[in-house]
Amino acid sequence: MAAANDVKVDVEVAKNLGLTADEFDKIIEIMGRTPNFNELSIFSVMWSEHCSYKNSIMWLKTLPRDGERLLVEAGEENAGLVDIGGGLACAFKIESHNHPSAIEPYQGAATGVGGIHRDIFTMGARPIASLNSLRFGDPELPHTKHLVAGVVKGIGDYGNCFGVPVVGGEVYFHPSYNQNILVNAMSVGVVKHGETVSAAADGPGNPVFIVGSATGKDGIHGATFASADLTEDSADDLPAVQVGDPFQEKLLLEASLEVIQTGAVVGMQDMGAAGITCSTSEMSAKSGTGMRIDLDKVPTRQADMKPWEILLSESQERMLIVCKKGMEKELLAVFDKWDLECEEIGEVTDTGRLHFYAGGELVADVPSEPLVLGGGAPVYERETARPKYFDEIEAFSMDAVPVPENMQEAARKTFLSPSLVSKQWVTDQYDGTVRTNSMSTNKPSDAALVRVKGTDKALAVTTDCNSAYVYADPYKGAMIAVAEAARNIVCSGGEPVAITNCLNFGNPYNPEAFYQFVNAIKGMGEACRAFGTPVTGGNVSFYNQSQYEGGRIEPVYPTPTIGMLGVVENLKRTMTLDFKDQGDVIYLIGDSHDDIASSEYLRRVHGIEKSPVPHFELEEEQELQKAIAGLIQGKMIKSAHDVSDGGLFQSLVESAIEGGHGFRIDTDPAFRKDAFLFGESQSRVVVTADESESARLEDYLRDQGVGVHVLGRVTGIDLIVDDENWGDLSEWMVMHELTLGAILEA
Repeated sequence: MAAANDVKVDVEVAKNLGLTADEFDKIIEIMGRTPNFNELSIFSVMWSEHCSYKNSIMWLKTLPRDGERLLVEAGEENAGLVDIGGGLACAFKIESHNHPSAIEPYQGAATGVGGIHRDIFTMGARPIASLNSLRFGDPELPHTKHLVAGVVKGIGDYGNCFGVPVVGGEVYFHPSYNQNILVNAMSVGVVKHGETVSAAADGPGNPVFIVGSATGKDGIHGATFASADLTEDSADDLPAVQVGDPFQEKLLLEASLEVIQTGAVVGMQDMGAAGITCSTSEMSAKSGTGMRIDLDKVPTRQADMKPWEILLSESQERMLIVCKKGMEKELLAVFDKWDLECEEIGEVTDTGRLHFYAGGELVADVPSEPLVLGGGAPVYERETARPKYFDEIEAFSMDAVPVPENMQEAARKTFLSPSLVSKQWVTDQYDGTVRTNSMSTNKPSDAALVRVKGTDKALAVTTDCNSAYVYADPYKGAMIAVAEAARNIVCSGGEPVAITNCLNFGNPYNPEAFYQFVNAIKGMGEACRAFGTPVTGGNVSFYNQSQYEGGRIEPVYPTPTIGMLGVVENLKRTMTLDFKDQGDVIYLIGDSHDDIASSEYLRRVHGIEKSPVPHFELEEEQELQKAIAGLIQGKMIKSAHDVSDGGLFQSLVESAIEGGHGFRIDTDPAFRKDAFLFGESQSRVVVTADESESARLEDYLRDQGVGVHVLGRVTGIDLIVDDENWGDLSEWMVMHELTLGAILEA
């Protein structure tokens, strides 16, 4: 075998590539010899946390993965695939691009969007909607403003050029994300049954093609970069950030969907993390085959690229295709039509090994199976320890928190939280109308609604997670993330079907951070089983923490983002959140509690960060969602909006602003006024109904055993609470829509 280069491989070299001494020994055992540098580089990226999930896989396997609508098992393909009826399926997935976005926000976010869309269309599905979940630090900090501007522009520019609308998402701000931001991107696509493509490499002798962009030095060791802590020196790793080209991706999308129709494609996979290394090894391992690849035939953007650079490059807009032998001309014709590179670089073999050649010589010879998840990659069970800060949380007493004398002032201070105000400054940079599928551009629903053209169906999609709840109680906080996602879909008229997740946590070698992860998985699993929403796949992102001067390390708030898919069977059964008509009765469905724990109000008004998770019981939530679905199906209500971040008052103002109507309500004297208005106890929904439906609505809810409370009426332009005028609706509207932009542009 040709020498890889002049690097003498030993345990120190392995450690520099992110491997441990034990892992180096295991590689030698698998290989039966010391690997050369190319081979060691292959193992280093494939055994990184980002690719192997070596610290998380044993817990991920405990999540529910079966369901009536599931068409592929979790982890079997590039994305989850569920049946939505009428001979159609939906492919959807969410993934993170956190570390790259923290270093180079524009390209980090842009390539995150591009990568997740490729996961969808490599399966044969056309992306029709995009969502995101973003976490930033203190918005007053110049560094945060720089990151927000870059991330939002990156998402907007890539998505707008590629032609897929951003239909939903969330943006939170908290100091724990000051250095290590979170950028989670979700894509949703639709495909006909029988037109999907597997990420397989079946058929020894079938030719292997690389298509799309040329390979460059951008993104090398990106998977390893994403599997380590961010430090003050992480900017030196800038070459690990990929560079995207949305116009090239648009061509690749159309060519990929067209080439599937020729019947020439045996298997296809996106070149995401670890590039050629990942796609060749995963496709081969899936089929129990191998590949012979000639690296000299890979189109490159730079001269004299070394074999390991070609193998590890994460250059964007590239795919690996296994073609049916004898149909090469059909495949080449399609990519020639779309003016895309399409080069035959090797063939499928029956060896179970990957043989990479350069300059006519064998430069790497590795088995495919031990490289991949579920194959021979290492699996670890990390130590857990109850976080010490739980002592402060358990010491919290609401009785020690005074009720504000000026409740209106408390309302305004809470309402002006950057995490609660309108994200119009962000969404104005996204195209939400391209392809004309989105139904949420005029009057929004709790979940984004996207038409399935040619049918009377819609998809209801959402991303949700209140990381403050997960910080307070990882088990219940993760349950709430699933429950809120399901509640948003139900309030929009949909039926929750399945989830994808993006699990953002600290260093898995930190026992307290791993405690958060393990218990969040347990809570997520229980909630998913309760709502019948199996996990179709997703992404684990560890090492989301920052190192500061003096060596202090702080993890971000644990953030298990839930991307949920729901189906609306009939477009006539959709529901929006806006108040409709003056005189309509405003109801609070579900039971209130004297609870201000982990609320935005508690943080903003009283400066208290550590408090328990708000009230939540899974059975109560199930009963509430069943009741709301019945109200919508029975046409008893005109609007529905769940009570979540910011509490009841926040939900009321949001519905008022969207509807252009004010309200008059009375608080319930059985509760603390601040808890009733701003507390975030779960399993509550604000609905409005015509007075003529009141008796039927109240009888129905009593039969369901679900609490119902008359809050008041939809009125003209004022917001009136307990007979006190809290101001004109237009005043609140201006605050809601302009606050975030004013902060970020200051």
